[in-house]
Amino acid sequence: MPTVEHDVMAELFRFEPALAVALLRDVLRLPMPPFTSFDLPDTSFTQTMVTEYRADGVVALLDAHGLPVLGIIIEIQRGIDERKLWSWPVYAASLRARMKCPVEVLVLCLDEATALWARAPVVLGSRGSWAPLVVGPGILPAIRDPGEAARLPEMAVLSALAHGNNEGGLDTVLAAIVALARLDDERARIYHDLILARLNERVRRALEAMMLQKFEYQSEFARKYYGQGKQEGFAEGLAQGEARGKAEGKAEGKAEGKAEGKAQAILAILAARGMDVPFDLRETILRCQEEEQLDRWVIAATSAAQARDLVAGRPGSGPGAPGGGK
Repeated sequence: MPTVEHDVMAELFRFEPALAVALLRDVLRLPMPPFTSFDLPDTSFTQTMVTEYRADGVVALLDAHGLPVLGIIIEIQRGIDERKLWSWPVYAASLRARMKCPVEVLVLCLDEATALWARAPVVLGSRGSWAPLVVGPGILPAIRDPGEAARLPEMAVLSALAHGNNEGGLDTVLAAIVALARLDDERARIYHDLILARLNERVRRALEAMMLQKFEYQSEFARKYYGQGKQEGFAEGLAQGEARGKAEGKAEGKAEGKAEGKAQAILAILAARGMDVPFDLRETILRCQEEEQLDRWVIAATSAAQARDLVAGRPGSGPGAPGGGK
């Protein structure tokens, strides 16, 4: 029976179809046909006198004329299920007949035992066999660079899910969380909850310690979501800011809440890296309401040698910016 984790992982592909291409092309090194756009066809494969089959997701690559050039069937597999060895070939044959183009079945697994099972060829008859394309944690990249994570946040989320509980996995979690600042509130919240639910207690405690280290809370957002020991992170701050803006009936309330969440994220990253943030610098970051500037500081915070180097000598470091003039 599908779980919340299963359903949310399937949502990754509906939110961002390019994730399917990235897994096939960049992880499995499969050549991709030229295409210009995506489509999300129906996921059911009903055949006459046969029980309905339904995949977790389908992504179609379309050419410049809107014709399909490749169909990608998405399956989220959280454990071994022998029934899938009968249904997966049906998915492929049905979609191929419907779309009149090549089709691949992409199986995403978060444990290596399931991935190893899924890769085994399925015997179709005396003259041939078939196998899906399988991505497991062993070949999923461990994305630790926030800049790389921001280019495709959904891939960063998969990286955190696959590697977050491993040695050094906190870096993949932090990179994914930073990337969420660029997404809309709904996606950020869904992805953030998915990552936290996957982490074991040891890693969750370590993550909480990193986010709380040397961090002085001076806002309602921080007190509510960190000061009380909750681990929702700054993506919750974005959603909370939106709710506050709606409650007050003011558009500026929403904008201020989002800016506040990003400012708190910057301070949390600096704290997690063991940096002391001078009072004047902290105040300047918290007062900033320019989301583009805050986005730049979020990325800079992950690599700055010291807090005052956050924007020193870079665009946006002029008057009114941390380290800038008066």
